[in-house]
Amino acid sequence: MRLSQIILMPFAGLYGSVTRLRNHLFDINYTKSFNFDVMTINVGNLSVGGTGKSPMIEYLIRLLKDQEKVATLSRGYGRKTRGYRCAAAEDDATTLGDEPFQFQLKYGKEVMVNVGEERALAIPEIIQRREDISAVLLDDAFQHRYVRPDLNIMLTPYDAPFFDDFILPAGRLRESRKGAERADIIIVTKCPEQISEQVYRDNIAEYAPDVPVFFTKIGYGAPLPMGSANEAKGKAYAFSAIAKAAPFKAYVDQAFGLLGHQSFRDHHHYHEQDLNTLKADFEKSGAEVLITTEKDAVKLRGSEFDSWRNALPLFYIPITVEFLKDRQTFDEIVKKAIENKKIK
Repeated sequence: MRLSQIILMPFAGLYGSVTRLRNHLFDINYTKSFNFDVMTINVGNLSVGGTGKSPMIEYLIRLLKDQEKVATLSRGYGRKTRGYRCAAAEDDATTLGDEPFQFQLKYGKEVMVNVGEERALAIPEIIQRREDISAVLLDDAFQHRYVRPDLNIMLTPYDAPFFDDFILPAGRLRESRKGAERADIIIVTKCPEQISEQVYRDNIAEYAPDVPVFFTKIGYGAPLPMGSANEAKGKAYAFSAIAKAAPFKAYVDQAFGLLGHQSFRDHHHYHEQDLNTLKADFEKSGAEVLITTEKDAVKLRGSEFDSWRNALPLFYIPITVEFLKDRQTFDEIVKKAIENKKIK
């Protein structure tokens, strides 16, 4: 434990006491939570950001959309609107948030994309609008306990697993490690190809015994153009506004050779000064392509960014979730849970 963590432990203890009391009130049903007739699947985590929730939501969309009528529900972090909102053609990242807008761009014709801070109020809105919805995917609602999901999927990153972490502000946990016991499935994300699975399974079992554990990695797609070039080749300069940029930077370096990277705060909204600085840094670096993440790309699609995009060889890299093994087992657990819900 670092000295800074030791100094912050009293504050972490106070924060932990508050979250434990809150969870206890839900556990004894003093504070009410709601379960709905429609199947609800939550994808969340114990820590703050960077676990891969959005790619996992997209994985579930692809898994279910041909058999089920699927809706997604996110808080819409960083949007300039409030309350419940069902995505429409006129929406963008400012009205939905970057990740829900990404869902809308990719799957909006096949699934119903929604945002709303109060999930327990938003789900009835979804059902009222679309009575045929059979599965609602909750994005980052592990701590939103007013909704009691039918299937709770908890993600934890390989390089910072919850069992080695501490409560805020000494660490990155939103609640104690004990919260893992609410999970129905735990997925260790962003894994390398070769890992010691048993070490993770043993540590996880201390907090969530008998919960199935899976291991996934990031799959990177071919760079897609947004700017003046159609083919991504040559050395790269990169930029991102994501919680953990290290894997993205490592991939760009491996695939292109990375000459520089500009990091912004997670969910950052880009402004003219940011873009002018990026353009100048890119040109100064000597790089031939400018690379960003898919999450950042959705925020740069507005007409106000047209001239900037068109002046640069800008590309983004889509990502997917790939199971190291047992993918079919995971798929079957999810589908069986939906079938069981229909029987009830």
